[in-house]
Amino acid sequence: MATLPNLPGAIMSADEEAALIDAIQKWVDKEVRPVVQKYDHDDVWPAEIVAQMTDMGLFGATIGREYGGLGLSAVTYAKIVALISSYWMAITGIFNSHLIMACAVERFGTQAQKAHWLPRFASGEIRGGLALTEPNAGTDLQAIRMTARRDGDDYIINGTKTWISNGINGGCFALLVKTDTKADPRYKGMSLFIAPKQEGLTTGKKFKKLGYNSIDSAELIFDNYRIGADHLIGEAEGQGFFQATGGLELGRINVAARGVGVAEGALRLAGEYAQQRETMGKAICEHQAIQLKIGEMVTRARAARLLTMDAAKAYDRGERCDMEAGMAKYFASEAAAENAQEAMRIFGGYSYSKEYDIERLYRDALFMCIAEGTNEMQRMIISKQWVKRNPA
Repeated sequence: MATLPNLPGAIMSADEEAALIDAIQKWVDKEVRPVVQKYDHDDVWPAEIVAQMTDMGLFGATIGREYGGLGLSAVTYAKIVALISSYWMAITGIFNSHLIMACAVERFGTQAQKAHWLPRFASGEIRGGLALTEPNAGTDLQAIRMTARRDGDDYIINGTKTWISNGINGGCFALLVKTDTKADPRYKGMSLFIAPKQEGLTTGKKFKKLGYNSIDSAELIFDNYRIGADHLIGEAEGQGFFQATGGLELGRINVAARGVGVAEGALRLAGEYAQQRETMGKAICEHQAIQLKIGEMVTRARAARLLTMDAAKAYDRGERCDMEAGMAKYFASEAAAENAQEAMRIFGGYSYSKEYDIERLYRDALFMCIAEGTNEMQRMIISKQWVKRNPA
């Protein structure tokens, strides 16, 4: 298995970043590509791959070095995610969901919470995810119904979360609840907890999906789940909505990077096939119809990468970047879907065969148009933020 080079910190030289990317590429070539079809087709949790990602430090990729993480910038992290996703997108979701949870603790937690939880998150000793979505609350997070009632030094939590990544194999979640059901506006009554698996928390059904296989998406059922008040992130009620959505900026940059990866992966596969497949006495890449498709695919993939890097740079500067992250997520996910579909057309009948990787990229691409906030919502965020930044 490839090992990552020693890293000096978040600020990396071009050579250091290139060495890191090269190590990831070697790992993908040796360990990931030979097994991806089997894991994806069987929809099996990739335990060996997860163990390797743990050893490589990917579960601490964006966690600060003072807590044992790699301390990578969002730019470098996005490049890693894009590279892996160009071969197998699903496994990046396993560590991304975990890192959003860690991000909430690192950005908003108390010093005691950071000292206790982040080293365990960074090492992969504890892996988990973000538990926001409920049966009647997806994009509209303020519609959640899960409650946490204060009881002395504890909180008692009841409710159900759904479509939670790492729900079965994860051991801890950043959990969004309502601590004040009468608050107006609603977001003022929301709080975010660090919720490890323990008595009172059971895992419901695992959802069968069109794509994005091998990462478990499941229900989490909380029934009189009792947790100490020291698990409330920041130890202040009413801050959960902003703590959760703050972490979604990194999450949307990740989904954008995944979109870049799938768009580039579809382009790579289509380009290779178009140079090998012949019709009418010549490679199909010499036919104008195929050239037009490839020209559009190249442009979409490049534009998606540039938008994603733009958002990642804004995040690294510490700027508010919901508009940039929204643009990147929206465009890159649509680019992935469009490139995957065009690649299917280039492959022709072979695209429907599970012996070819392109059908997986097509199935996976559609998920990203929905994940981390639908693309319809992204366009609304982009519009509102643009108007706010450019008043008449």
